[in-house]
Amino acid sequence: MKEIVTGLMAYGMSGKVFHAPFVNAHPGFKLRAVTERNKKIAAADYPGVISYDTIEDLIADEAIELIIINTPNYTHYDYAEKSLKAGKHILVEKPFTATSTEAKALFELADSVGKKIFFYQNRRWDSDFTTVREVIQSGKLGKLSEVHFRYDRYRAAIGPKTFKEEPLAASGLMYDLAPHLLDQAISIFGKPDSFYKILGKNRKDTKVDDYFSIHLSYPDSVNVFVHANLLLVDPLPAFVVNGSLGSLHKRRTDIQEEQLLKYMKLDNPIYGIEAEGSEGKLTLIDEEGNKSVQLLPSQRGNYLPLFEAVYQSIVNDVEFPVSRGQVLTQLEILEA
Repeated sequence: MKEIVTGLMAYGMSGKVFHAPFVNAHPGFKLRAVTERNKKIAAADYPGVISYDTIEDLIADEAIELIIINTPNYTHYDYAEKSLKAGKHILVEKPFTATSTEAKALFELADSVGKKIFFYQNRRWDSDFTTVREVIQSGKLGKLSEVHFRYDRYRAAIGPKTFKEEPLAASGLMYDLAPHLLDQAISIFGKPDSFYKILGKNRKDTKVDDYFSIHLSYPDSVNVFVHANLLLVDPLPAFVVNGSLGSLHKRRTDIQEEQLLKYMKLDNPIYGIEAEGSEGKLTLIDEEGNKSVQLLPSQRGNYLPLFEAVYQSIVNDVEFPVSRGQVLTQLEILEA
């Protein structure tokens, strides 16, 4: 099996949790190097990995074929451009860029240098979302009328990450969480006919939005709403789907991040398995008006298929599941 030599731009929380474990677990990748400006800790987790002091040094490493860009949002365009010009494929965290214009420029550059761009939309592989998607696509709910995807937290204090809390490019809650929710909606329903967006600032001394609600209108009166709120004390169900034959309620219960923070290995039998009591509630109604309630255990969550898709695209030219068009639709909504 061909090994894709890979570099990781940062080894903070996202590098340790969302990237390195999967690159290391997949036999088709070799984690060669990371960037660590201050603490040098990656080698303790991955013996032999090179630790560069600067991102420029990482990009200049001629052995690296794929670079994972997991740096602050406002840096994505600059580092993506430099990596592509250095002849690297790139996997970029959300949001891909701050604007659709930047995205199109990178697409053109990638095509001109013969390299591939991949979008790290890992929430397509969350256990809760994959379960909801399966129910929607099964047709059990009949003609859909109303769909809600939420990502709520309670974080009243201003966070320490300035790139999220200062009015920089691609900062604020919308650019932080809407890429997840919009990608999930677009992956099922496609590009909306129209959309309407509301932003809010509710925390004391906030400089950026900490609330958003986006209404996506689809054909046949299908209305999809994506919401997030940093001041929700008692979170609502993360997924609510209403149709002519039933309703589905599901809490946000994917457990991968929590498990990875505790250094759980991907081959652990309980990896990605939601805790008991996390089932979704499916309520159906028959032609006689009789209701039935079913508790739905979730599918197993696993982000490894995202990395398998990257591998297959580079090695065998298989189409990556997150398309350029889907990302452009997402960015057009974010920047509007």
